[in-house]
Amino acid sequence: MNKKSGTSKASATKLVKSIRRKTRQTYSAEEKIRIVLAGLRGEESISALCRREGISEGLCYSWSKEFLEAWKRRLSGDTARQATSPQVKDLRSEAMALKEGVADLTFKTVSAFRRFAIGKPNLMFQNNGSRNRA
Repeated sequence: MNKKSGTSKASATKLVKSIRRKTRQTYSAEEKIRIVLAGLRGEESISALCRREGISEGLCYSWSKEFLEAWKRRLSGDTARQATSPQVKDLRSEAMALKEGVADLTFKTVSAFRRFAIGKPNLMFQNNGSRNRA
């Protein structure tokens, strides 16, 4: 009997943890920046700010640290681009090849339509010569 109650307690703990994970609030980058800047302004204490925003002080301090480190890297010019120059060149050449492929297919389609339409009555007009108003 003692073993059974321990098992149900463990499953209840797992259930509570999974509910907390699923209902955890996520903050966008803009929200994090807004909160960090409010803390840096110093108009209210960090503890009051965190209570108002519903976050822990540790989370606020870690966001501040990340923000300040990113700002320092940006000011020193050490930001690495997400795409290197060879990657950009490869992507541009691939885009140009795709554009050429679309142009070739469009030309072939128009040429085929013109070959089909030669010798046929004009598809834009009815038999009496008036415009087709669909």
